[in-house]
Amino acid sequence: MKPQILKVATEPLRSFSLRKDSEPHVNNHWHLHAELELIYFKCGEGTQFIGDSISKFESGNVVLVGPNLPHYWKFEDTFFEEDPLKKTDVRVAHFSENFLGNGFLNLPENRGIKDVLERAKRGLQIEGKARLKVAKILERLSGAEGSLRILLMFEALAIISGETECRQLSSVGFKPDDYSDENERIQAIYDYSIKNFKRKIRLEEIADVANISPNSFCRYFKSRTGKTYSQFLIELRVGHACKLLIETNTCLKRLCFESGFNNFTSFHKYFKVITGRSPLMYQREFLA
Repeated sequence: MKPQILKVATEPLRSFSLRKDSEPHVNNHWHLHAELELIYFKCGEGTQFIGDSISKFESGNVVLVGPNLPHYWKFEDTFFEEDPLKKTDVRVAHFSENFLGNGFLNLPENRGIKDVLERAKRGLQIEGKARLKVAKILERLSGAEGSLRILLMFEALAIISGETECRQLSSVGFKPDDYSDENERIQAIYDYSIKNFKRKIRLEEIADVANISPNSFCRYFKSRTGKTYSQFLIELRVGHACKLLIETNTCLKRLCFESGFNNFTSFHKYFKVITGRSPLMYQREFLA
């Protein structure tokens, strides 16, 4: 299923948009947009789809979604019934990466915020103390005017940048074109892997791309990414498989080989390890 491309409406005298949703159907379709989205579920629960990540969401959750990353939130069926105890209350802010002005994020003091916006390209679940603080800011934004709106949004991003418990949601492989890193050598490894992950990549081959010896490459890659190169390739392949499951009707066996796996057993095993679901269960849950 292809995501619907939306154009977020903006007011001429405001640098970013903010709305309050009290209907469960507003975010209830698979879509993407060029703007970042900061969303707070004050009341509501259901299933959250961000890239190839599927998880439950509940009241109190705060999520930051990067530009052009497909997503939607499916509320539980009870929220669509006339039950006075099942009301939704969602605060949503949409903003562009340069809403604070061109070059503002390049100031050395804003390095943390710039990194947060980069991490949001895979979706960012706001956790720790930042979750409650950002939720309160989004509530205050509903009644804020003038420069206070900008200050509050900047404060929310600054708080997120200082929170170590926030976690990325979508895998590296789901939106490979958006994945980046400042280190040129790591970037070269990523670029080469993304172009060639559908076939077997020999250790000597990727080490040559990084311009280091095979033995040094293994240590180097793990020290920079926290995972082995084999794990990274598996994430890329599973992420690509998730995308095919969501957006196409490709049969599982063909999908397995198109994602770079040599046999169906390995594909099924690693898919379940990473997503927690079998390929068919993953697809059925998404398309339910």
